[in-house]
Amino acid sequence: MAFLGSAVRRVVSAVRPPLSPLSRTTARSYSSEPTSEKSVPYEKTLKQEVGKSSGPTKPLPKSAEAVVIGGGSLGCQTIYHLAKMGMTNVVLLERDRLTAGTTWHTAGLLWQLRPSDVEVELLAHTRNVISKDLEEETGLHTGWIENGGLFIASNKQRLDEYKRLMSLGNVYGIESHVLSPAETKDLYPLMNVDDLYGTLYVPKDGTMDPAGTCTTLSRAATARGATVIENCPVSGIQVRTDDLGVKRVKAVETPHGTIETSCVVNCAGVWAPKLGEMAGVKVPLVAMHHAYVVTERIEGIQNMPNVRDHDASVYLRLQGDALSVGGYEQNPVFWDEVSDNFAFSLFDLDWDVFTQHIEGAINRVPVLEQTGIKSTVCGPESFTADHKPLMGEAPEVRGFFLGCGFNSAGMMLGGGCGRELAHWIIHGRPEKDMYGYDIRRFHNSLTDNPKWIRERSHESYAKNYSVVFPFDEPLASRNMRKDPFHQVHERLSGDVYYLAIGGAWQNTTGTTSEPFFRMKASLPANGPL
Repeated sequence: MAFLGSAVRRVVSAVRPPLSPLSRTTARSYSSEPTSEKSVPYEKTLKQEVGKSSGPTKPLPKSAEAVVIGGGSLGCQTIYHLAKMGMTNVVLLERDRLTAGTTWHTAGLLWQLRPSDVEVELLAHTRNVISKDLEEETGLHTGWIENGGLFIASNKQRLDEYKRLMSLGNVYGIESHVLSPAETKDLYPLMNVDDLYGTLYVPKDGTMDPAGTCTTLSRAATARGATVIENCPVSGIQVRTDDLGVKRVKAVETPHGTIETSCVVNCAGVWAPKLGEMAGVKVPLVAMHHAYVVTERIEGIQNMPNVRDHDASVYLRLQGDALSVGGYEQNPVFWDEVSDNFAFSLFDLDWDVFTQHIEGAINRVPVLEQTGIKSTVCGPESFTADHKPLMGEAPEVRGFFLGCGFNSAGMMLGGGCGRELAHWIIHGRPEKDMYGYDIRRFHNSLTDNPKWIRERSHESYAKNYSVVFPFDEPLASRNMRKDPFHQVHERLSGDVYYLAIGGAWQNTTGTTSEPFFRMKASLPANGPL
């Protein structure tokens, strides 16, 4: 029996734990192939026995008002909302089967509270679609489980942040409660509360089932006239130039035929950049490994809320009578060579990278130290430079829309963003203020700069659970920006910090220095110049 605690001790002692007992993923047979990645020795590839060789599941129409490419959360939500808004001559193309790319292995968590009012509204719509609308329309249960969510605060600063979230949630009628450590212990008896400052409890948070949700969405869309075609990869996108010199989408090419259309929606996840290249559109996202482990049965964990411990950078998702443990590492593994044949597939888990989550989980729920690991799940996810999705019409080609780069939150945001994307396509603009998600927020000099995208995406991933401070500035790729202090920084030799003490400027060695910058009144009282 392999335990979480022993996994930590083995990695700390620089001995990689054997993967065979820790990765007992039942009902799957993998074939291992070498990859070029240094930190992951093998890429596990699972090819479906039923699928590509059988051809498209339905005949391709000759034309469509819109073609959605990608059968994951966003693709299914988008075609569902397009059909619901009256655009019935729409087609969804999936190269393998629904959820085959990144959606199938997602944790499926839904937290209702976010620091943005627009995101709170988007999440509320997703929850409404998953928990109510789809079941009423189809009579099918999507797999929604309402077991609540618990945000952990290990310091006053974090609890203050949660109180701000609670205030915002009150505006939208989201029930939440700030709990003391003792109240938290009553709610979650297996939790260690000795180092807690408090928690925020949201009773109506929950989890979604990716397969059940996407299947139900596709059936609801099909019932309204939409067409969902699986086992049909896209091989090209035709673009024409109109009389004014504007590039516009003309058609979508597949090995099984061509669909004439003036609108393409790129919901291809980590494969979105390749799809964008077919139309001459730059899609600024990168693919990374994102992982969690599933534990053996834990007595007493049933019906407990999901936990998000931001300071430990870990989440604990209830999975029946077990837990899924995951989070965001400081040193994520990039997937540089995105494979077109990667469907329902996983990577080997890099324990050197993942160990920090186990340590945080054991601290929060000590019984995990003696709990076995039933399976590991490490799959690809798409991430962006500011940890926000890429949506809207691409500036390079009219009629080419983006719905990708969801930073492992595609299930959570899918309903709200699918509705906004459908509104964008039909009416020319979204209903809500979606500028923070609009692809046009990035200048073309940035969307075509792989180094900037990679560095900023890495930092955004690592800081995903960090406290958000006012005027916070990213550290990655700062040398690209020439701000007013740029020349001052260049003139400095080394890292020299100045303090304003009693009106006189002193450097960190304590010796007096003449002020070399005359606009000192506009500078902060203390800190680097």
